[in-house]
Amino acid sequence: MADQAEGKKGGVLQGRYEMGRVLGHGNFGRVHIARDLRTGRAVAVKVVAKDKVVRAGMVEQIKREIAVMKRVSHPNIVELHEVMATRSKIYLALELVRGGELFARIERSGRVTEDVARRYFRQLISAIDFCHARGVYHRDLKPENLLLDEAGNLKVVDFGLSALADHARADGLLHTLCGTPGYAAPEVLRDKGYDGAKADLWSCGVILYVLLAGSLPFPDNNVVTMYKKAQRGDYRCPPWFSTDARRLIPKLLDPDPTTRITVAQLVETPWFKKTSIAKPVSLGPPADSACAKDAADKDEPEAMNAFHLISLSEGFDLSPLFEGHPASRRREGGMRFATREPATGVVSRLEDVAARGGGRMRVTKSSPGGVRLEGAERGGRKGRLTVAAEIFSVAPSVLVVDVKKDGGDTLEYLSFCCEELRPALQDIVWAADPPASVAIAV
Repeated sequence: MADQAEGKKGGVLQGRYEMGRVLGHGNFGRVHIARDLRTGRAVAVKVVAKDKVVRAGMVEQIKREIAVMKRVSHPNIVELHEVMATRSKIYLALELVRGGELFARIERSGRVTEDVARRYFRQLISAIDFCHARGVYHRDLKPENLLLDEAGNLKVVDFGLSALADHARADGLLHTLCGTPGYAAPEVLRDKGYDGAKADLWSCGVILYVLLAGSLPFPDNNVVTMYKKAQRGDYRCPPWFSTDARRLIPKLLDPDPTTRITVAQLVETPWFKKTSIAKPVSLGPPADSACAKDAADKDEPEAMNAFHLISLSEGFDLSPLFEGHPASRRREGGMRFATREPATGVVSRLEDVAARGGGRMRVTKSSPGGVRLEGAERGGRKGRLTVAAEIFSVAPSVLVVDVKKDGGDTLEYLSFCCEELRPALQDIVWAADPPASVAIAV
């Protein structure tokens, strides 16, 4: 009777969650919206019937899903808050994601633009790379298992077919045949073992193709024929794919897992790194000689001389002269721009970015010379994200803002810059037509 009351709308689950309407049904139960009585926040409660799980021989799968979700805590993975159980049911209290499936968006509107696809794909890769770093392989990546929150951020869900690194056999490979036709890597069906990380990347490649094309790369009603096409790499990119997309897709949909692109290589590709702010920036009139002096007051933007400008300029990068020297290594995802906004205005914008991010970032340092932002909660595979923005004066009314990742995961940093920082700063970026010549005082 207690189970029945707790499973109904209006019932209270173990004194903790007030159960609401049913959001959906699965093979072993249903999902309710619920309210956490301790915090007031809305959650999704997945109700799993034990008898159905036992009859289907899926006990180990449910245990694995719970163990994996406790291990992976990432902004682009649906969070498992709590697990409860009674004699007949298991209850999983999960992060509530209100935007629905990515699959539903594709079905409704067809393909998306490359900028939108890039945003989703970056978040997907960030989540999957995080999983792989912790020895977790999803093995069933597809648009139906990717949810969107109210802000349009992607969330990976359903780790029921996932595997852990210690599930590999003595050869170091996984051997369970699993996945969804159309998205599973060709080597999964060869019965010779496969690398879970490489198989996940193939699935990511199919998802990217579907986002850009609105259809599968290997469509066929016959599953055997579909897999034969995948093994041959028999597909075509539609004419609207950009050149960079055409170069990337074959690296992801490489039938040979030994030569398939890795995440480390992927994040360095032009398509993945492309940003919306790519306009040339004018440095304006000659710098005042007073601005070439060191700032006497450290609470003011540091003055920048010609050597600063050369070291920051993409066109005058001196790092090849010092190849191999640690100081010559390019910072990961560095971003810089010129602005006529006063330093106090730039600082205010950066503080607003942290304030509008829903608690994702917090300000740990703020002065006219720069701002330091730090991730407030969960981070990527390398820990909490830290972003530093330094402000330099190049003329009485011209500043250069230099933003860099100071700690944490590069994928999370790129996502933060492209989705939050750049849009918030777009209107203060000075992108006037460059003059015929620019004089720089040394």
